[in-house]
Amino acid sequence: MTSSAQLSTVLAAAALAGLIGACSTTPPVPIIPDVLQPPPGERLLEVVGARGVQVYECRAKAGAAGHEWVFVAPEAELLDAQGRQVGKHYAGPHWEATDGSRIKGHVKAKADAPQAGAIPWLLLVTQAAGPAGRYAGVTSIQRIRTVGGVAPTAACTAEELGRQAKMPYTADYRLFVKA
Repeated sequence: MTSSAQLSTVLAAAALAGLIGACSTTPPVPIIPDVLQPPPGERLLEVVGARGVQVYECRAKAGAAGHEWVFVAPEAELLDAQGRQVGKHYAGPHWEATDGSRIKGHVKAKADAPQAGAIPWLLLVTQAAGPAGRYAGVTSIQRIRTVGGVAPTAACTAEELGRQAKMPYTADYRLFVKA
């Protein structure tokens, strides 16, 4: 093959790779630890992005001397793949769709986030906590692709007791339903 033909082949391959990349609207699913897999018999309903804060409060350590930052609640918008708000995430923890349907979750399993300085990835089991609608049938949620949201690194002292800190975070929530 001549050098001109080789260059044409390389350029064609690069153009094809760029075209394939441009057609992809969602990033590939990262490797999710086995401990965070939903139970058998569940299927993925949708993936929503979260953009908001994790709220922490400076409190006295339970049963020990000193003070610490304690997680209080999330406050986040839930967004579809086009960036439109489709719900909110708040204390409980609750996930509420814009149609008013909501679920409440509790942590079943957790794994360290692959990215340093990010809140853990989670598997939560859920139950309906509102009217029928978009989220009413959700049975499990995976929290993955977390960025930020960890407790403040600033000191939590007696003078700071009761002070809240809102730490920005993003995540993807994968919502599952019975198959």
